[in-house]
Amino acid sequence: MSVLNFFMILKFFLKNCITPFFLIFLFVKCSNNDLSEKKTNILFILTDDQRANTINYLGNDDIITPNIDFLAKNGVSFLNTTIMGANNGAVCAPSRAMILTGRSLYEIDPTGTSIDNNFVTLPKFMNIIGYDTFHTGKWHNGIESFKNSFSNGKNIFFGGMSDHYKVPLNNFSELGNYSKDSIYFSERHSANIYSDTAVEYIKNHNGSNPFFMFVSFQTPHDPKQVPDEFLNIYNKKPIDIPTNFKEFHPFDNGELDIRDEWLARYPREKDEVIKHIKAYYGMITHTDHRIGLIINALKKKGVMDNTLIIFTSDNGLAVGQHGLMGKQNLYDHSIKVPLIMTGPGLDKDKKKYSHIYLNDIYPTICKYLGLNIPESVTMSSFMNLLNSDLDQTERKHSVHAYKNFQRAIRSDNYKLIKYNVDGVYKNQLFDITNDPFETNNLIGFDSKMDSIEIKLTSLLQEELIKIGDSVNFNKDSWGVKKQMEWIKKMEIYSPEGLKNLRELAKKEHL
Repeated sequence: MSVLNFFMILKFFLKNCITPFFLIFLFVKCSNNDLSEKKTNILFILTDDQRANTINYLGNDDIITPNIDFLAKNGVSFLNTTIMGANNGAVCAPSRAMILTGRSLYEIDPTGTSIDNNFVTLPKFMNIIGYDTFHTGKWHNGIESFKNSFSNGKNIFFGGMSDHYKVPLNNFSELGNYSKDSIYFSERHSANIYSDTAVEYIKNHNGSNPFFMFVSFQTPHDPKQVPDEFLNIYNKKPIDIPTNFKEFHPFDNGELDIRDEWLARYPREKDEVIKHIKAYYGMITHTDHRIGLIINALKKKGVMDNTLIIFTSDNGLAVGQHGLMGKQNLYDHSIKVPLIMTGPGLDKDKKKYSHIYLNDIYPTICKYLGLNIPESVTMSSFMNLLNSDLDQTERKHSVHAYKNFQRAIRSDNYKLIKYNVDGVYKNQLFDITNDPFETNNLIGFDSKMDSIEIKLTSLLQEELIKIGDSVNFNKDSWGVKKQMEWIKKMEIYSPEGLKNLRELAKKEHL
């Protein structure tokens, strides 16, 4: 049983009350692999609110990202990676839950604020097969799921967002005791805290077992607190306003009155949006610098060549595009994310355009390690794209959902977004090959576009059924219950919190 550290598994089994049947299942599934010989470490870097087109080497000349560029040059970049969606305004929570479980939006708590203990999370699985698992940074999926996932950690933030210079942190508790009394604060920037923690872990890791380290940055999520050395880079640079900038979103998309949309004035002003973009880019460059320190730690330790590095983000962000500031929409700027993988046996400097979901990463890691995929994982591996010239999976399109009132489908050439806001129905059809900024709505343009709209609507309906969505486009209100607007929920349950959020949002006006 060389693949498994028996005592580590037994300890994990007893701690988490895993059934004997499940334990036997894992032994049978994994017994044909020998991690003691392979010992491929895994570093999973997850940023917060970083949209896809924010990497210099992959096409954005305005931004400076030398360390992420290094990963792209030495690995495989997946340029058509998207999130599946969310059932609440905190899009990052379900997105992270889907990454961790390898399941679709409607197979988890769609708010993402908890994870069913019956689902084998990615770090839990890595722990069971003999990895040392370590977490630092943001965890937005409930304390119970964290306790059920990692064997170690440091500087852990349980929550969605905070002041970057006053993060409520926890150290790892083997007993799972995470009370208010255990919280401590640091005056250092969150990105510095988490990267230094990762560097320390790499430096001190004894190497007897391979490690799985999850480094979960809070950046570039607001508040836009950027160290001057990084903000000044962009204050000196001219940056153009996005092609799809608008003063207002052209219609009610169902989520215009929410915290993210308060972060800039209405009507949107070009000068203010450009300042927001510069601050956003400054946060990304700062984070990139800290990622570089982690990469250097791997090199100094002598394990860089034996480490699989996965870099991605939980969702994108509008930052002035389409008149929006947040991610509570299904435009590409908010659902497309970067994804780069580099490590032993993988191609270098390759770009792939297949349709990939973030929640495909978990089964792909399993296949990369030569392990069978746990039964609780339902998504698909894209391992066949990692070390070959292939650029096609079985998935020919992707579907996306936001709450009860937005649905979308992306094919290779076209994208359809459907809205149902209080009984008002609107559709948008974009030629995303020739109009990547989604500026020209082709609905009603000609008979060809009408035919494409009909075809994509039918395909979208079929695919939504497959992922467990109950929306039916032939029924009134799509046959689903209307969710209470975020603003109304806050007014009822947390009026004082709502007031504080408004005040904090005003401080983001530039």
